[in-house]
Amino acid sequence: MEDRFGHRISYLRISITDRCNERCRYCMPEELQQWLPRDGILSYEEILRIVRVGATMGIRKLRVTGGEPLTRRAIVPFLRQLRAVPGIEDLGLSTNGTLLAAPEGEHTTAQCLKDAGVSSVNISLDSLDRAAYAAVANRDFLPKVLDGIDAALSAGIEKVKLNAVLMRGSNEDQLPSLIDFAGQKGLILRFIELMPVSSTEVLSEENFLSIGVARKSIETAYGPLIPRTDIKGNGPALYYQIPGRDQVIGFIGAMTNLHFCDSCNKLRLTADGKLRPCLGSHLEFDLLSVLRAGATDEELGKFILNVVDRKPKEHDFRLNYQPNRRMIAIGG
Repeated sequence: MEDRFGHRISYLRISITDRCNERCRYCMPEELQQWLPRDGILSYEEILRIVRVGATMGIRKLRVTGGEPLTRRAIVPFLRQLRAVPGIEDLGLSTNGTLLAAPEGEHTTAQCLKDAGVSSVNISLDSLDRAAYAAVANRDFLPKVLDGIDAALSAGIEKVKLNAVLMRGSNEDQLPSLIDFAGQKGLILRFIELMPVSSTEVLSEENFLSIGVARKSIETAYGPLIPRTDIKGNGPALYYQIPGRDQVIGFIGAMTNLHFCDSCNKLRLTADGKLRPCLGSHLEFDLLSVLRAGATDEELGKFILNVVDRKPKEHDFRLNYQPNRRMIAIGG
């Protein structure tokens, strides 16, 4: 599939729940979320059907998100079924990490994910300071996250990455400690700019920290970063090597990187069955209603192609974007 601007669509991010066991300021501030009713969420069977149709049209990579995806019951058998869909080559999961070390029978959840065919896990880690972490997540769960990271590594998951959202006044002084931790674990750490998704208050001059400022701060501590243009992920991250180390870090700058959307290859499926061609656009299309109205696979395929055709050239975040959904309702 290819849109009007030459974006080749091969990647589907699937939110399976709007529920989460944390309350991060940039995703679901305070306790304000109204949860979706159970019958308003796509069933596993419905998601699998959408993926099967998408796979015949060129979808090759899936990433399962939430909310926190590991809070949904029976996720491991579902992931195993997703990975078995013909044409799917890569299955990833984005998580806050708090449940990865939880027991699942005789194994950890992380080991069960590995056995189900999950090849990559992205784990949120905004701070290594317990008080600072709790202030951002509104939950004192840092020890669980650290245990989860170790569980993912022990399970032998092929790719484990750490994601840290840049927040002035919250973690700007902790970038070196995050880098050193990632280096000790042998993991890639990516710094992500805040985006105006959940509420207008999320993004302000008081809390926005650009990747440019973060990079200068890091170079003050480590020296000039070395560009690594040979590293290509499935997203818009720019990668650099720490001088004198075999360590790579990444920067994801939706607000300040003017080429952020150039290589976009993804669609997003929300937990309530909306297909979104872009995170930073209000465009979304009700696939759930079409599905439950008895659409054939051919009709579902035409629906997906229409959404691809509506994909914008770039996001609207820099154009006074006004959020209409919290991040937790869209999918991380």
